[in-house]
Amino acid sequence: MQHDLIATARAWLAQDPDPETRRELSALLDAGEEKALAERFAGTLQFGTAGLRGELGAGPTRMNRAVVIRAAAGLAAYLNERVRPGEDGPGLVVIGYDARHKSAEFARDTAAVVTGAGLRAAVLPRPLPTPVLAFAVRHLGAVAGVEVTASHNPPRDNGYKVYLGAGAAPEPSGAGAQIVPPADEEIAAHIAAVGDLREVPRPEEGWEVLGEEVLRAYLERAEGVLTPGSAREAQVVYTPLHGVGREVLTAAFARAGFPPPTVVAEQAEPDPDFPTVAFPNPEEPGAMDLAFATARSVGPDVVIANDPDADRCAVAVPAPGTPAGWRMLRGDEVGALLAAHLVARDRARAERGDTFATTIVSSSVLARIARASDLAYEETLTGFKWLARVDGLRYAFEEALGYCVDPEGVRDKDGITAALLVTELVAELRVSGRTLGDLLDDLALEFGLHATDQLSVRVADLSVIGDAMRRLREGPPVELGGLAVETVEDLSAGVAGLPPTDGLRYRLAGSQGAGVKGGRVVVRPSGTEPKLKCYLEVVVPVGTSGALPQARAGAAEVLERVKRDLARAAGI
Repeated sequence: MQHDLIATARAWLAQDPDPETRRELSALLDAGEEKALAERFAGTLQFGTAGLRGELGAGPTRMNRAVVIRAAAGLAAYLNERVRPGEDGPGLVVIGYDARHKSAEFARDTAAVVTGAGLRAAVLPRPLPTPVLAFAVRHLGAVAGVEVTASHNPPRDNGYKVYLGAGAAPEPSGAGAQIVPPADEEIAAHIAAVGDLREVPRPEEGWEVLGEEVLRAYLERAEGVLTPGSAREAQVVYTPLHGVGREVLTAAFARAGFPPPTVVAEQAEPDPDFPTVAFPNPEEPGAMDLAFATARSVGPDVVIANDPDADRCAVAVPAPGTPAGWRMLRGDEVGALLAAHLVARDRARAERGDTFATTIVSSSVLARIARASDLAYEETLTGFKWLARVDGLRYAFEEALGYCVDPEGVRDKDGITAALLVTELVAELRVSGRTLGDLLDDLALEFGLHATDQLSVRVADLSVIGDAMRRLREGPPVELGGLAVETVEDLSAGVAGLPPTDGLRYRLAGSQGAGVKGGRVVVRPSGTEPKLKCYLEVVVPVGTSGALPQARAGAAEVLERVKRDLARAAGI
């Protein structure tokens, strides 16, 4: 075994404060497991705009207490460099955490490091949804927030998200939002400068554990997304997917006056092993099977799911004649439904300063909805770290089941308030004998059918993603699914005023024969998972409601052809 690798591993072992990962690393050293050691010491887990996310385990390329302590020390140094003490003393850092393995320990370590660095730290009282932490950053006037979560990643993962508050965020619109460049690079530089972890002060006490008042304030704010006196009769089947959403969502429903949702019993309690699903993500095949089984026995109006940290919201509607009896709506469909609901509800109060926003990988139907109501519209790069910074933001969504319906309260996606607004919409439609499907039909007739799909490839070897992106850059397709590629944009160069990012965008020409007005494809590596993601959209004009079934079937066929051609071009 290489002498340098052994020396590096032993030096890490000497600084690791966690008996569990020390035992793991010691066992690898004693057994001479060179390959496993080389993987754990092949660099460091990189801190970026998504913070940290990775597999739990010993070593610098895994999520563990040593990596978290180093990250917290770097963040504290960054904050001390940027923020001066105010009237209330040093800047406040609020810390939240989910119910994953090690989340509570990582939160406590962060509080200790922040306190030892001379800042004030306040920890949420127990595992709670990420939106509660995002709310607390603005509500408490914190200079930063940390959420320990890996969202909907597999059970073996954990992560570390950073928000900057007023005084630390580089621009006012970013106060309470996740970090973007150059803050991530500056924090990463401070992390890299941290020396021996044994010299990082970590007092045993000195931080505050917040009480129930912060959750009560969040619930009060959440109720405000609803229209006073609106319809509230809607039957919901709900699953938190073994995450932390149930307590907060059911409390929000009760406060709003909705009937109690029927909770999927097998997935009701937080469980870091997510035993009933392969991946705890509502978008993954099989994740909603238990919810659909419950719905078949209960017969609700709608099925709603949160991901484990409850910042995303999935919606399913009845689909008679299908094997499951229910159909998951795409995030793009839910995003359009909520936009239409807000436009109709807020028409009397909407001002030209109100802006609707979505990302370059999400459906373009939002632009048409906004323009039809004389509202401003913006597109950003993928992620709410960008959407949250849009000036005058009223509403934002992204196709990955993320919706921000109260940007002044939570400057991030929020699966709880989105669920409230979806249920209000279902209840209002129910009064007139209508459904979410009927409203989707209305939108297709008014704005054209915007059909979307995704080609997503999970890989074990990240080089597969790099190879696919290289192939597409070196040999861009000239036709996808029978539609000519009109333009090719390399997003790494920065386009249309957007910051550079690793991605490719293809604009597709219309085809009278296929009945398609035009289309769009975006290809990018995932920022949080080992996936290559390809986002597809075609727009089909629809003249009458009777033509909708044929339009949907035709669009689905075109999207399948686009996926097939794109996979061939990328070599995946």
